Amino acid sequence: MRTLIIAEAGVNHNADIDMAYKLVDAAIAADVDVVKFQTAIPEEVVTKSAPMAEYQVSNTGTRESQLEMTRKIHLPFDAFKAINKYCDSKGVIFATTAFGPQSLGFIHTLNIPFYKIPSGEITNLPYLRQVSSFGRPIMLSTGMATLGDIEAAINEIELLGTPRSSITVLHCTTEYPTPMNEVNLRAMQSIGQAFGVRVGYSDHSPGIEVAIAAVALGATVIEKHFTLDRNLPGPDHKASLEPDELKAMVTAIRNIEIALGDGIKRLTPSEARNRPVARKSLVAARLIRAGETFTEENLAAKRPGTGISPMHWDGIIGRTARRDYLADEMIEP
Repeated sequence: MRTLIIAEAGVNHNADIDMAYKLVDAAIAADVDVVKFQTAIPEEVVTKSAPMAEYQVSNTGTRESQLEMTRKIHLPFDAFKAINKYCDSKGVIFATTAFGPQSLGFIHTLNIPFYKIPSGEITNLPYLRQVSSFGRPIMLSTGMATLGDIEAAINEIELLGTPRSSITVLHCTTEYPTPMNEVNLRAMQSIGQAFGVRVGYSDHSPGIEVAIAAVALGATVIEKHFTLDRNLPGPDHKASLEPDELKAMVTAIRNIEIALGDGIKRLTPSEARNRPVARKSLVAARLIRAGETFTEENLAAKRPGTGISPMHWDGIIGRTARRDYLADEMIEP
């Protein structure tokens, strides 16, 4: 199965539409499937008194309010119409995550292929109901969630007519970057087993290795933040891949998909060529005269493997040589 790779531009455009276009170009160069952004009206999502998360403070170097921060990094709705058209003209899928009812209503007009429920909204019942009413495939991110939170969200989504077969649950750890000892990648498999859903991984860990491992463990979707430059100001740049790293991740994932194969153990074409060279045959360990009995002392197993397999050792021992054999000459049936 081909993994859907989502390049999460998020808010790494820093409210600059030209930078958003450059992010799209970088994602296309990396050969991803989807370029995804984040759409919000800050006042609809955040109260005036809401503090920044510690990772946001660390990554931005400021202690302004969360509302002040989000006002600086969100583009207006019209910008996403333009970015959507730009993606379409470039042949890459556009998607965006909405935060809040007005944003959800707006992105519904963009005819996006799926809706991503971000981790912070998994316990937001009105949000879940609005997303479910659209009748499109849903990706449910599970940062900060328990299995109980996930179950409750899936149940609500199903109640409004979105079947479980249209839900992909993304394991996620809400910390930017995520420490390796908090990734808990096996939890992705636990989610799939618990709820009978397709699973994926929304990756905030440093580097590309965890995303690659997630594919090997069965992820059908990989979402990874990326940026043009990790040194740019903003809350998410430091936990994002740069373009060359994004390309390396995509290449590695595609190689892993091929390497996983179909699970059937069989002789491959390459092995068929190498087998005669690498395996062994029964040969004379020394000069053997016609009429002499084959014994453990006068037989040996040596390459190449074009004669009698050493697995027939017991059947040859005790038989009589029908002709002379020179040392290293293959024994005939």
